[in-house]
Amino acid sequence: MTRLTCRTPGQWQALVDQWRGSGQSATRFCDVHGIGYASFCNWRKRFADEQELPVEQEASFIDISAPPSPGEGRTWNIVLSLGSGVELRLSQG
Repeated sequence: MTRLTCRTPGQWQALVDQWRGSGQSATRFCDVHGIGYASFCNWRKRFADEQELPVEQEASFIDISAPPSPGEGRTWNIVLSLGSGVELRLSQG
């Protein structure tokens, strides 16, 4: 009877890192370490996908404490992107 081993994400990451440095094929590495090849590939892909996530942009600020007066003839538009396609738009002019 085959006994299943539950591993934490950290343990899977360590195994993937160990495999990268081993010079072995993924199938050989899994055979040597008694790891299920399909599970190993799933975790390897998950870690690769996490590395490809876009880095969040740093917040930037603009000073709107004294926007132009309506009589000055200048216009201003402010768009605040809140995520998930939601935007708050403020304008004058």
